[in-house]
Amino acid sequence: MHTHIRPRFIDSLRDPATFTLTFELVPGRGGKTREINRILALARQLAADERFVAVSITENAGGHPALSPEVMGKEILAMGTEVIIHFSCKDKNRNQMESLLFSWDRQELHNLLVIAGDYPKEGYRGFPKPVFDLDTVQALDMISSLNCGQGGVSSVAAEAGQPRQPCSFVKGVAISPFKLLESELMMQYYKMHRKVAAGADFAITQVGFDARKFHELLLYVEQSRLDIPLLGNVFVPTLPVAELMYQGRIPGCVIPLSLYEQLKWEARTPDKGREARLLRAARLLAVLKGMGYGGAHIGGPGLTYEDLDFIVRQARVLAPNWRDLVRELSFWPQHGFYYYQLDPHTGLNRPEPTPRPAPRSGGGLHFALARRFHDLVFVPQGALYGVMKRGCLALAQGRFRSGLTRFEHIGKAILFGCRNCGDCALAELAFLCPQSGCAKYLLNGPCGGSRDGWCEVYPGKKQCLYVLVYERLKSMGREEDMRTGFIPPRNWALNDTSSWANFFLGLDHTAAKTQGAGMKKK
Repeated sequence: MHTHIRPRFIDSLRDPATFTLTFELVPGRGGKTREINRILALARQLAADERFVAVSITENAGGHPALSPEVMGKEILAMGTEVIIHFSCKDKNRNQMESLLFSWDRQELHNLLVIAGDYPKEGYRGFPKPVFDLDTVQALDMISSLNCGQGGVSSVAAEAGQPRQPCSFVKGVAISPFKLLESELMMQYYKMHRKVAAGADFAITQVGFDARKFHELLLYVEQSRLDIPLLGNVFVPTLPVAELMYQGRIPGCVIPLSLYEQLKWEARTPDKGREARLLRAARLLAVLKGMGYGGAHIGGPGLTYEDLDFIVRQARVLAPNWRDLVRELSFWPQHGFYYYQLDPHTGLNRPEPTPRPAPRSGGGLHFALARRFHDLVFVPQGALYGVMKRGCLALAQGRFRSGLTRFEHIGKAILFGCRNCGDCALAELAFLCPQSGCAKYLLNGPCGGSRDGWCEVYPGKKQCLYVLVYERLKSMGREEDMRTGFIPPRNWALNDTSSWANFFLGLDHTAAKTQGAGMKKK
């Protein structure tokens, strides 16, 4: 049995007087390797250091199979420190997620970082099937329901009227202010609203190296009254890792040219840039604390306990003069979008938003006709709503049901790339299909892996679906619609059926939306 640990991670993060430090561990393939032993030895040292409140453990980072995080988590928990388990959506369907959560709750692995996850990479005899049954907002909603003692609506316990013991998960999420395009950045922020509404308890930033961008997120959260503590990501890259980030081969992580050139120059020094990397991390740590972050999440390949001790000690020395360090941490492309205007005196942001360019046409005639058709036949006030409803219900309940499904699918496949899911979300997503347009099938906003507007999975070939959604909605003055609302997960019982009929029969997600994340749940 492991030692009982007083829950202190989230308490520390919510305490304005405390700057919370966590560290990220990345398991590799295999369970008995030297690297696993090294990681556990480092975790033991961190457990004895009161400055670090918790360690996080990644789940199949980079899309590659690795040691399951809860295995290492149980060992580290027994050392006397809290653990944050990365909980990704890429490899598990909703039933497997619920099963894992029950086991983790029993094992007292209560701190989660809920993420979409990196797209799966090649494994045994080829590429695996990406699951993504739930997106992060839906997963948060499910975990929140478990915390309330509720489970799936069709669970055996619920049908039998058996009460369920509430779980006690602390739910973290990721957020990236490090996006070059307005459309990418705004969709990240809008999704943050949905995550908070679904029950997120804290947020960790994606990897970035620009003080003004870190400050931007802090300002946005404060002005939007999202009431969620933030951990800034302090990542210490080696040159090989920095090269991968610069090339865009690690999703969501941006190394601008100016920083990449500096890292290459530092690598020519006798220690191959080690001290310079650690000092940069210490400066960022001091700046994050000075500007008001709740804490920092430190990570990087091959870091030792001595490295971490150096970073934390140096940050403490630098903290009183953190404002002088801001310009040393200004690594962002000149054409990159900022939400707020520059404050030339501090190098950070003024509270006034940056004027945004006028919207483009966004979707053209195709989009306009789709909206018009929808408003005529699927809105109760539409002129053809009654006719469409009577016709679809008559066909769906007769021998022409399969004919209706085929007719609808053929037309929508030509116009929208329809995958015949039977539960259509086109109207909520500016008539862009998430089943064919998003590699991860996400319904409530983008993942964090896009770069320069391109999809993480198909860079340079396919634009991120939510970049296109933003541009279409902005052309209507409705881009902020993406801040609110909740699209429930796809109901696979409706696959290969008519979504038109399902809509009028009350079987699709539009009938169940009010059961989703309409209120913040803890």
